[in-house]
Amino acid sequence: MAKCEFCDKGVVFGIQVSHSHRRSNRPWKPNVKRVKAIVNGTPKHVYVCTRCLRSGKVTRAV
Repeated sequence: MAKCEFCDKGVVFGIQVSHSHRRSNRPWKPNVKRVKAIVNGTPKHVYVCTRCLRSGKVTRAV
């Protein structure tokens, strides 16, 4: 679910390092919102990251 349908940005895994340098695996998820957008001329609910919303790649449906 944490995947943008326009730019395919998804979950990235890495290692979180604490102050005492203990290391643990963790995911970084993109900021994805469920919005109503115009897709192929029809309004549809899609999951879009906020970067695509802000840049204007997505046309919102009212």
